[in-house]
Parts: sequence; structure tokens; C-alpha cells
Amino acid sequence: MNILVLCTGNSCRSILAEALINDLGGERFQAFSAGSNPTGVVNPGALQKLQAEGHATDGLSSKSWDRFSGAEAPLIDLVITVCDNAAGESCPLWRGAPLTVHWGIPDPADAPAEELAAAFDRAYAQLHTRIQALTELPVESMDARQLEDALHRIHDAAG
Repeated sequence: MNILVLCTGNSCRSILAEALINDLGGERFQAFSAGSNPTGVVNPGALQKLQAEGHATDGLSSKSWDRFSGAEAPLIDLVITVCDNAAGESCPLWRGAPLTVHWGIPDPADAPAEELAAAFDRAYAQLHTRIQALTELPVESMDARQLEDALHRIHDAAG
């Protein structure tokens, strides 16, 4: 299953989610991340958190969602928006007519400097909980409605 994680800047939450899905998802899931208005730079706090948790950070980059539309783009099965701005934007057409769900996570980069590390810890923990639950779903045997319902339950249960 190819998953595209979207956030406006593609510098924090979507980057964390991309790394988590690729690490927790094994061979069943391939994640990408992108933004509607990418910053062009991955937030150092996101990289530090991923490295502290043992995730590889090579190849992670802030990029435009345009890379994932058009004939040359990979087929996308699922789009997950992780910021409220991205959830409300008009998205390009993705190859594969993917299911889209919103898993809102507060932006850790918005935290005051003295709370920044704790904000990244919270965002990582929230995403880890949701993504772990996603990887435990029998997605291969679920229809679109069942998957959508399960993804909404995951979001609701994680708060």
C-alpha cells in the first residue's frame, strides 16, 4: 500500500509519519510525504527526534505535492493529512484515486523554544500510536469503506 502523508510545509509531522510508516510498515507499506507549500527544509527537531528513536533520516526532504500527481507519479492508495490546513486545501488529483483521511496533529514547530523537545515527543508519540494501529490492520482484505472506518476509529481513539 502506497501512502502519501500531507502537511502544508512538509517539514515536521508529515516527515515523522513518512519515517514511521516506512519503518513500522515493513514490506506492506511504502510512505511518501509532501506539502502544498513546502518549506524546502526538514525541521531539525523532526530529524533529531527520528534519530533519537533509531530511524534513518537519509533521503527525507521537504517537497511539493506536485511530485505525486501526473502520469509519472507513483500510484497512491491512501492520503493522510496531518495538519488542518492541508486537510482543507484543494488537492491535486492523485494517481490511483486514493482514500483520504485526516489525522490532525498539533505542529510541534509552533511550540515555544523551551517546550520544543516535548512538542516533538508528543507529535511523534501520537503518530506512532496511529501508525502502529494502521500497520496492524488487515488492509489487504478490507474494502475502502472498512478501511476508512478503521482509520477514523484509529484517529478518534488516539485523540
